[in-house]
Amino acid sequence: MPLHVLGINHHSAPLEVREKLAFPPETQADALTSLAGRPGVAEAVLVSTCNRTEVYCRADDMAAVRAWLTDEAARSGLDIADHLYAHSESEAVRHAFRVASGLDSMVLGEPQILGQVKQSVRTAEHSGTLGSMLNRLFQCTFSVAKEVRTQTAIGAQSISMSAAALKLAQNLFGDISRTKMLLIGVGEMVELAATYFVAQGPQGVVVANRTLARGEAFAERFNGTAIALEQLPERLHEFDIVITGTASTLPILSRGAFERALKARRYRPMFVVDFAVPRDVEPDAAELEDLFLYTIDDLGTIVQEGAGQRQAAVAEAETIVDRQVQAFQAWLKARSAVPAIVQLRARADEYRTAELAKAKARLARGEDPAKVLEGLAAGLVNKILHHPTQALNRAVESERDSLVRAVEILFPDNGGGRDEPGEQ
Repeated sequence: MPLHVLGINHHSAPLEVREKLAFPPETQADALTSLAGRPGVAEAVLVSTCNRTEVYCRADDMAAVRAWLTDEAARSGLDIADHLYAHSESEAVRHAFRVASGLDSMVLGEPQILGQVKQSVRTAEHSGTLGSMLNRLFQCTFSVAKEVRTQTAIGAQSISMSAAALKLAQNLFGDISRTKMLLIGVGEMVELAATYFVAQGPQGVVVANRTLARGEAFAERFNGTAIALEQLPERLHEFDIVITGTASTLPILSRGAFERALKARRYRPMFVVDFAVPRDVEPDAAELEDLFLYTIDDLGTIVQEGAGQRQAAVAEAETIVDRQVQAFQAWLKARSAVPAIVQLRARADEYRTAELAKAKARLARGEDPAKVLEGLAAGLVNKILHHPTQALNRAVESERDSLVRAVEILFPDNGGGRDEPGEQ
């Protein structure tokens, strides 16, 4: 079965499409089980991040996987036909290598994607949908990503989304030390942003989380306090800066909530960064005059401005990817011969067993051991060469040349018996 990858990403689909085809971590195991239940699908890994939803699979063809992905999108009233891309075989391998290396990311060279892919592979393993083929693919993928990271400057001088968000906030407020900040959720993107913003010494940091205990532990790291998510409506007006990134499937901050907050603030501006996919903030909140709302796509556009400086590193990284794609394809070709090798050895073992049984019976009858050994050797030779000899004799002229060439390769002239297996 060949390798395939199908999906959508920030190149092929806008945020309003991607957020409707996102699989939160708690749903991925069930999604994989559903996908693996489709006819012709042998293995599957689902990668779902803020920038992409992709299915890596080993399947008879892409039709079953395409139908599954289309059905999942249809649950949200989404038609992804114009946004879906697909790669097979070597191009699927290349895509996996480029994704994990940060070459296909919104922020060129960003390191978070590698951890996200690793988590996706662990989920597939626990779900029973990670077979030997995809396991090998992703182990090679992680190795390629490490080589790209250590052998090139792909991640050097990159402007992260968090750094871009901080710069935008400083453009609005000037001194961040005069602001109060609200962090919603305790995910990786929120944590990275908090590291940048807290370093500027804001007046206060408050963490809102669905699980208060986790929120308290997170807030402690930033010398902040925690509140329950249910307290947001009554507390939202207190904050100048809001950074959110939960795994909620529905918006948790409405346009109305911000309208009330801005009114309570006497329309002092609020700066909001929404890292979540699906989005935490209702999109039409951006229409409010005193609300400065930035999504992950907005920040991605900003950070791409520095991408030109890293083009030399990109070329080096692509060379590594090309070389490793060829190496993986060589492994695949070698792997495809394994069933034939197994069958060949099994047949040879049948011959050995049959001739050995005859030899033991002759020895038990008291026959000359030397003649028994000669008969054993002759019997093995006859059995091993019987079918190849018949094939050569019966072959038509167009087939005979290829069979003769195969014999020359399979039974090379080794100069009188030197260098046989097991000999020094």
